[in-house]
Amino acid sequence: MSTALTKRIFDKELLSITIDRLCYQLIENHDNFHDAVIVGLQPRGVYLSRRIYQRIKEINPKAELKHGELDISFFRDDFRRREMIVPSSTNMEFIVEDKDVILVDDVLFTGRTIRAGMDALMAFGRPKKVELLVLINRKFSRQLPIAPDYTGQSIDTVTSEKVKVQLQSTDGDDGVWIISSDSKL
Repeated sequence: MSTALTKRIFDKELLSITIDRLCYQLIENHDNFHDAVIVGLQPRGVYLSRRIYQRIKEINPKAELKHGELDISFFRDDFRRREMIVPSSTNMEFIVEDKDVILVDDVLFTGRTIRAGMDALMAFGRPKKVELLVLINRKFSRQLPIAPDYTGQSIDTVTSEKVKVQLQSTDGDDGVWIISSDSKL
């Protein structure tokens, strides 16, 4: 018999405050975003990137911000090991040549998704710089030397735990949970 233990680490209010903080950090570093673009990684990073894009436009309506969504399915190093892959869509109506690219994902775990995102990004030009924004940085589980430039919160987790990010636009509620399975015989 197994039971799942759940711990809520972000409620709606804290998630909103954290997203605002991340937006203000981006504004501070990129001013009007003339040379910067935001790119959300499929599948879940796109929802966070949309929310960040919308919030930055609310805070600074004059920001020249471009937003894209990048499917990394065939750039993953495990795509042949997985069951049938259903690709997501890529929506990049700009090139990233000589731009500062802000990659956005909800959770940084092993680093493999980010590596795949950087590989997929190269099809759209050679960026001047690539930065990484994540809502949750899961420490102690990195398999590749990748670290975020912007972090909502860093948490200590073990490999058996899962981090679930829910956003109002897709899941009907805002929040972040740590879910751990405790197997008992």
